[in-house]
Amino acid sequence: MNAIPVEYFLIVASVLFAVGAIGFLLRRNLLVLLMSIEVMLNAVNLTLVAFNRLHAQQGAQGPVHGGQIFAFFIIVVAAAEAAVGLAIVLAFFRVRKTVRSDDADLLRN
Repeated sequence: MNAIPVEYFLIVASVLFAVGAIGFLLRRNLLVLLMSIEVMLNAVNLTLVAFNRLHAQQGAQGPVHGGQIFAFFIIVVAAAEAAVGLAIVLAFFRVRKTVRSDDADLLRN
């Protein structure tokens, strides 16, 4: 019944995570850093849902979707992280007129 093997999902998730990690490590724009974190979190979500699809458990009232529940909580945390992160970036931009992460250490002055 499973038309697509789970390995394909894991390959896509690992590529997404690698792209997010490279973007986080190499870029200096704070907005790109936040987007890279979101891409990495989405790669983890894809992995959780793929493994839940592979190891679906049957409970008393029907199938147990543990992977989807964990993915939902990660989405909630990512939304909160994006809101707080964007608020910090906006406050930083108002003070320094830049969104480069190299200038963030100047907040001490």
